[in-house]
Amino acid sequence: EYDQLMKEPWVKYGTKLKLREFKEMLDHLPRSSSIAVISASALQKELFTDSGAGTLIRRGYKLFKHDSIDKVGADRFRQVIHDRDPEVLTGFQSVTGVLSDLKKTPYTIYGDEPMDVVAVVTHPPGEIPVMTKLLSSRAGVLNSVIDNVFNSVKKDHRKLFWTLNADDENRSWHFERADGSFTRAGKSLFWYGVQDVKEVERIVEEFEQKGRIERSYLPVGPSAPPHRATSSSGGPAPAPSGTRAYSTSARRLVNQNVNAKRGYATVAPEPIIHPVQASTQQKRVALIGARGYTGQALTALINAHPYLTLSHVSSRQLVGRKLEGYDKTSITYSNLSLKDVERMEKDGEVDAWVMALPNGVVKPFVDAVDKGVEAREEEGRGKGGVVVDLGADYRFEEGWTYGLPELYGRQRIRSAKRISNPGCYATTTQMLLAPLIDHLNPTSNPTVFGLSGYSGAGTVPSTNSTGEPISLPKITPEMLGGAVKPYSLTDHIHEREAGFHLSSLLSSESGKKVKVAFVPTVTSWFSGIIATASVPLSQRMTAREVIELFEERYKDERMVEIKKEVPMLSDVEGKHGWMCGGFQVHSEGERVVVVGGLDNLLKGAATQCLQVSL
Repeated sequence: EYDQLMKEPWVKYGTKLKLREFKEMLDHLPRSSSIAVISASALQKELFTDSGAGTLIRRGYKLFKHDSIDKVGADRFRQVIHDRDPEVLTGFQSVTGVLSDLKKTPYTIYGDEPMDVVAVVTHPPGEIPVMTKLLSSRAGVLNSVIDNVFNSVKKDHRKLFWTLNADDENRSWHFERADGSFTRAGKSLFWYGVQDVKEVERIVEEFEQKGRIERSYLPVGPSAPPHRATSSSGGPAPAPSGTRAYSTSARRLVNQNVNAKRGYATVAPEPIIHPVQASTQQKRVALIGARGYTGQALTALINAHPYLTLSHVSSRQLVGRKLEGYDKTSITYSNLSLKDVERMEKDGEVDAWVMALPNGVVKPFVDAVDKGVEAREEEGRGKGGVVVDLGADYRFEEGWTYGLPELYGRQRIRSAKRISNPGCYATTTQMLLAPLIDHLNPTSNPTVFGLSGYSGAGTVPSTNSTGEPISLPKITPEMLGGAVKPYSLTDHIHEREAGFHLSSLLSSESGKKVKVAFVPTVTSWFSGIIATASVPLSQRMTAREVIELFEERYKDERMVEIKKEVPMLSDVEGKHGWMCGGFQVHSEGERVVVVGGLDNLLKGAATQCLQVSL
């Protein structure tokens, strides 16, 4: 700063002399020395401060500005990126990827000699500059080197945009230096030199089109509340969904009535392209096999559902007892015979049959429904009700529609009369692998390691001390000793199920099949699945590219949440949707690891059943 200060018009006479003497003194002292200019009465209080009443003068380092990495020192610059870049530290980007991106457009690197602070500004001809990196050491912040480097940037660029993680510990520094900012889903966009929000939106849209910023920030402002939003025709717009967007501004409030584009840590927004609407007609549901955990969860969901009612609940063990947890009407457990099922279907007493039975025993009930349908059609009274099998008996059968709407199409499910509900492990396995289906290494199978609550093992009938029938878990935390237990280490049915249906996403001409190596483990918690997928790739990819594949695949899915962090049990237990996160790519770029999770009784069973039966 010395040379610049000496050119200032207000630096003259005694001030200029003092500055020259200060410089000469510091030139001969160790670099750690400093000079304090303070009144004698405040000497003890202000001697070592640079933020109080006194003036502190240090011998710092010269700032530099270069237009190539080689001029800075490739090894030094690479080390700074490796040690400080948050995207590199979290695995979203590699050092090689950062250096490669720099070569795509003209840029300038700003910094100080010891590289306590390094800034990178890209500035294609005729376009607004973007500061893609501002990497500071702790010393760079404490010694205000970051201010000097930023001032150097401002001298060269009248307008500038940059981004920052919203949880950055120095975020207040950025807010103070920006004319405006916008924060959404863990990322903040800052700018100075542009006062019109419409101009900001135009610039940001141009950045996104040209790939100069990685995330979607439009609109620059919060969406209108659901009760105020209107469509282009003037009528009510679809209610927005997903994680709330937040907006801040250093100079002005920004508000735009536009729906938000999706970022990498948000819940997917409401589908707006030809959505398949759920039916609002009242439906009567018969539940066969209501004793287990899934039957109980389904009962609770139907009790809270505005368009579904339970007409019959069948359980041999609980026959004659009142159904607990259902308030719409008084329901008593029955023990429906095959003749009962056939007659009820023929007479149109049921709109949907839900089979919550163990594997291998559901076929006679399905056959009974089919006979009732035949008799009904012969009399010209419609095509019969929907059958949803929660077990595995029909997941590979032709004529049955596989009910995973996020991957295999809602319209096909909506028109189906026979639906097989996917398995809990199979659901999260397919959701983890589907976005990567075109990038799987054909010579190496993906591996999924799954941890599930013990409720996934099911229940066994028993009686309590008074002789009343109850259900007990097949596996208890006591049996596990509070630990975990791997089981079915090969050929688990969900392994075959996931590969079978994922293969349908591949081109039929390719003749390829997806194979998955799946290792299930039962745990001491009650419900919830956390699954980790290790996926060999057919070509090198970055974590950012992988995230974009997931965002694109699930961009219209309200029950899918994509986050940066690894999902925890608390994120999925008792929740109705599916979550993924923790995206990490191996240093060689040829293997990605992603973590997904769901509640095995909800999205893995009961919630998914309601998705496909309406």
